[in-house]
Amino acid sequence: MIVLKSRAEIEKMRKSGRVVARALREMSEAIVPGKTTPRDLDAIAARIVKEAGGVPSFLNYRGFPASTCISVNDKVVHGIPDDIALQEGDILSLDMGVMIDGWHGDGAWTYPVGTISAEAQRLLNVTRESLYQGIAKARVGNHIGDISHAVQKYVEQFGYGVVRDLVGHGIGRNLHEEPTAIPNYGKPGRGELLREGMTICIEPMINQGTWKVVTDADKWTVRTADGKLSAHFEHTLAITRDGPEILTAE
Repeated sequence: MIVLKSRAEIEKMRKSGRVVARALREMSEAIVPGKTTPRDLDAIAARIVKEAGGVPSFLNYRGFPASTCISVNDKVVHGIPDDIALQEGDILSLDMGVMIDGWHGDGAWTYPVGTISAEAQRLLNVTRESLYQGIAKARVGNHIGDISHAVQKYVEQFGYGVVRDLVGHGIGRNLHEEPTAIPNYGKPGRGELLREGMTICIEPMINQGTWKVVTDADKWTVRTADGKLSAHFEHTLAITRDGPEILTAE
């Protein structure tokens, strides 16, 4: 069942979302190529969440061992933070959730590590814009398929692959709620009707090559099947009578 949120409940989620946004920004600002490791960044996120009086949504979720998912280059999502220093030219996807006073926020952003190639920057730019193309369709009276189609239509004109195996989702008192699937591909007018008070996560995961992915032996890390780069951008938002409101912004 989809749980519609009141204005007061949406504001509580915004509090969590702002902590997500702050943690993503501070992690990105701490990156020093050749020195900073994903585990260093995870520690920053854990500290920020604790200072805000929150709980990391991902830590121990289905056994995940960290506060953040940190995915480098061909890793699409769910990378486990390790001690390998980030290198000049890498791209780095940071994905995290925060629960404060029983309400979750969830967001992701892909950052350049130092100077990156023009091809990698183009992937980041297109993926980021596809998120906003999807958000623009998150309006009362539209359908989930309108969001999905907007992302896919924008991305595929650049020749990129839209990951099928992983999707956005509803969010609120639980990290994952109904609607349980908000794909980044599909047909307009299909899927759940969007209503005032729905809170959802839209999160395009876009690959430089094929849309197909594989999972590492750790059973968490998802990579592109062809070893090419992948980018990931995500916002939590509320659907209101006045349009979509992004909750994961400082």
